[in-house]
Amino acid sequence: MGKAAELLLQQVSCWHGSNQVVNNVSLSVRAGQHVALIGGNGSGKSTLLRSILGLHHQTGGQITLDGEVAQSSAQWQRRRSRIAYMPQRQSTGHFPLLVHELLASSGRMDEARSAAQALDVWQFAHRPLHSLSGGQLQRAFLARAIGMLAGEAGLLIADEPTAALDFAGQAALADRLAALPATVLVVTHDRAVAARCDRMVEMAGGQLREVMA
Repeated sequence: MGKAAELLLQQVSCWHGSNQVVNNVSLSVRAGQHVALIGGNGSGKSTLLRSILGLHHQTGGQITLDGEVAQSSAQWQRRRSRIAYMPQRQSTGHFPLLVHELLASSGRMDEARSAAQALDVWQFAHRPLHSLSGGQLQRAFLARAIGMLAGEAGLLIADEPTAALDFAGQAALADRLAALPATVLVVTHDRAVAARCDRMVEMAGGQLREVMA
């Protein structure tokens, strides 16, 4: 695995038009730490994750990864290469992208393939993503993320990674996430995932607070 990254958010705010959905959020995540981000629907969790990747452009404040601030297109491209991302609604692409093509995009095909085998999705390697069930698709994206973490990526950002899985699948994926020697920030409603994290923080009304164990 690559070197675990350190993430620092300072007074981060995000808007959708004139509506402020993230309000002056500050969060420090140490290298190798696993943090669960919980909260109700519409509380700003997914928007906050997208702002870390530079995918939400109405963002103020400062976000650093290993002390680096991304401003130029090249800097944002560099940042995204250091972050493995599992979106809540995975895009299957405008063209029939195949599972093995998704895995290859990790940059570390051997590791991604091994993860896909362990996650029981390599058997679908030559199928298009849109033909997979929700749970199969999530496991394929996790395998890709594990491939990225074997390369340059030091941070995994996951948005509801167990939402489409049954109880057994949720527990297995939660175990797999917990075992990753990387920094992890995961949005989840899954108690099994949250319980395996080092810390839990909650968003409500666009603001963040630490949840004490």
